[in-house]
Amino acid sequence: MSLKWDRRFLALAHHISQWSKDPSTQVGCVVVGPDREIRSTGFNGLPRGIEDSIERLGTRELKYPLICHAEENAIMHAARIGIALKGCTAFVTWPPCTRCARSLIQAGVTEVVFPGPIEIPERWVDDFQISKAMFGEAGVMVREVDTR
Repeated sequence: MSLKWDRRFLALAHHISQWSKDPSTQVGCVVVGPDREIRSTGFNGLPRGIEDSIERLGTRELKYPLICHAEENAIMHAARIGIALKGCTAFVTWPPCTRCARSLIQAGVTEVVFPGPIEIPERWVDDFQISKAMFGEAGVMVREVDTR
């Protein structure tokens, strides 16, 4: 895909991230097929039917066990409506964590693209290094695209 399309899909992922009600971090994901068709989208948030109160979203101890990450939501939405993601590219506003790396690999995503340069908070550095290694071992291409 060209840099123009990379930037378009990353901009769309950023737009979708703004739908998240998480007060600390908003992440968006757009999964795109080989013909540049959008297969699924997702943003981080609580599952359907689970109240997304400020109390839950504002407290890590309450939020973390409940929240679905953007990549997970995109994958689960595709499964819910019967759309395959095998051979697709995931455009994400943030490098995927190990939890999402597992899911993207299992869904058959072959490429992950995120914007850069990006500064990773210290608490996530080790996790992102592990997810990068997982992608490498599984043969998933990872690209950081300069969106400045």
